[in-house]
Amino acid sequence: MLPDDTRKRIENITTGAIVEGIQDTCTTIRNLLSASFATSTTVKTDFESKSVIKKEQAQLLEHHSTKDNLWVTYIIGEDRFLTRGGEARVYLDKDGKNVIKINDAVYYATWLEFFNSILLHNLIFPNTAYTLLGFTKENDILYAVMKQPFITSDGQAELDNIKKLLAYNGFENTRRNDYFNKELGLILEDMHDENVLVNSDTLFFIDTVFYTVSVE
Repeated sequence: MLPDDTRKRIENITTGAIVEGIQDTCTTIRNLLSASFATSTTVKTDFESKSVIKKEQAQLLEHHSTKDNLWVTYIIGEDRFLTRGGEARVYLDKDGKNVIKINDAVYYATWLEFFNSILLHNLIFPNTAYTLLGFTKENDILYAVMKQPFITSDGQAELDNIKKLLAYNGFENTRRNDYFNKELGLILEDMHDENVLVNSDTLFFIDTVFYTVSVE
């Protein structure tokens, strides 16, 4: 079960409150956005109407990146390219222990939703927590540059084991590989064996998509 302090921070994320007690860059950026924009509890709707908000948030992030020197200027060699997912290009870091993900947040209607999801991942799955290195722009598109531990798999994650672990943390399987935690007001999607790896009988959630929802 999730500890009480973790649950309190999750509640702060879902209600749009400032997350305190964590000083990492992801939290700082999320709190910056949350101070100016409301957290959405509408799942996968109104992408078009929220596009203006997403552009405003991108402008805020660009201004903050210039102010706090968060622009990533180094080039990641294509020889280190691993794969491309729906929203991110993935590279092996030069240390061989991490991956670098170049993410345009296309799965999210706003940048705040993206960083809420990242913080939720870091709180619930700390063994694969993301670090925000900064931002970059390509063809006038803003990307977050994220670092995450590189996990090698020694087997295939069983869907039943994924379901059991998530159920232990209060997530009910709603359909196929999607889950809902009513108490926390969270939707977690697409938890199949490509997004969850196994090593030494331990599950590692490497790609998660969280959405916050209103709970009656």
